[in-house]
Amino acid sequence: MSFDVAAVRSEFPILKEKIGKYPLVYLDNGATTQKPQIVIDAICNYYTHQNANIHRGVHHLSQVSTEAYETARTTIQKAINATHNHECIFTKGTTDGINLIAHSFGKGLEKGDEIIISALEHHSNIVPWQFLVEEKGVLLKVIPMLQDGSLDFDAFLALLSAKTKLLSITHISNALGIINPIEKYIEAAHKVGAKVLIDAAQSLQHFAIDVQALDCDFMVFSGHKIFGPTGVGILYGKEVELNALPPYQGGGDMIKTVTFEKTTYNELPHKFEAGTPNIVGGIALGTAFEWRNKLDLKAVEAHENELLAITTEALLKIDGLKIYGDAPNKSSVISFLIDGLHPYDIGTLLNQQGVAVRTGHHCTQPIMDYYHIPGTIRVSFSLYNTKSDVESLITALKKAVKMLK
Repeated sequence: MSFDVAAVRSEFPILKEKIGKYPLVYLDNGATTQKPQIVIDAICNYYTHQNANIHRGVHHLSQVSTEAYETARTTIQKAINATHNHECIFTKGTTDGINLIAHSFGKGLEKGDEIIISALEHHSNIVPWQFLVEEKGVLLKVIPMLQDGSLDFDAFLALLSAKTKLLSITHISNALGIINPIEKYIEAAHKVGAKVLIDAAQSLQHFAIDVQALDCDFMVFSGHKIFGPTGVGILYGKEVELNALPPYQGGGDMIKTVTFEKTTYNELPHKFEAGTPNIVGGIALGTAFEWRNKLDLKAVEAHENELLAITTEALLKIDGLKIYGDAPNKSSVISFLIDGLHPYDIGTLLNQQGVAVRTGHHCTQPIMDYYHIPGTIRVSFSLYNTKSDVESLITALKKAVKMLK
């Protein structure tokens, strides 16, 4: 395995920025990743040379744009090993994909049907299901978490029943970095006839995912977490499952025929892609995957795990520092607090030294309630981070603690 982090960094122009007199140390990758020049160029190229609406025009620009958009869909299909490219639905992002399933799958649910989520979920994988509780009388059950941030799998098994219609679970906790063994959860849910939706918003930027090997029914992720633009993402669904669902939104492109008496719907993927999409976003996301596909993802994962290990070791040497989520199977995310110090104050002082981290509840208030804390300081690494970034973080953190205590 080989990974040249210096060569990778050179492809990300924003990493040359300075925050005041300090070089940028970007450690908020769990919120969004930075973009390589090739993705930025793809966006500029589209608006400079290709801009036209897709799927509708016979003129040259429309055909070029359509081909580029659908080629991006195929690139993404192959990257996640979906069986068909029409199983990849372009969305606005993870949240949009979850809401699509909640709306369309939810239409077939009845009072008393059960949906299971986990205590580690982002708010976007909680609130849409609560809508169904209010609207349809379904029951929402929650897999409890343990002190180390992992989930209680035995408790999950006890929640399963013939009434379970859907398990919607995160692959990696955005707040704690815990990697859930989703293979076990998928297998168990399928045994009772439930469908499974995987929130992979924090996964694909760290390692490869094979949806056929996982056998998940649905999976969602956001482009901006995987070196692509904001406002675009993917809902993967097995062909048979997507065909069984009613459309999410009505409009252009999702129809075959329209009269004032009756409308017939289009085939996949168009059935779920009403209106003019984020064309440039889809194309640039395809470019991001093409860029990512050239990397040795095993080497990337090893590099990030090394950063996780050395940062964890260095942080634990700071008096009063506690890491939340210390289960052994983690991605390169660390959430922590320091006794007596508010996370916002530390985040502000780190920013003044050029170090970008995230502070707060990370859209996971139930996790914070479990630990009886207001929020955490979250450090989240990506492939372009270095040991030098870790040294800058630790130096800046020690200085911040000294100023505040």
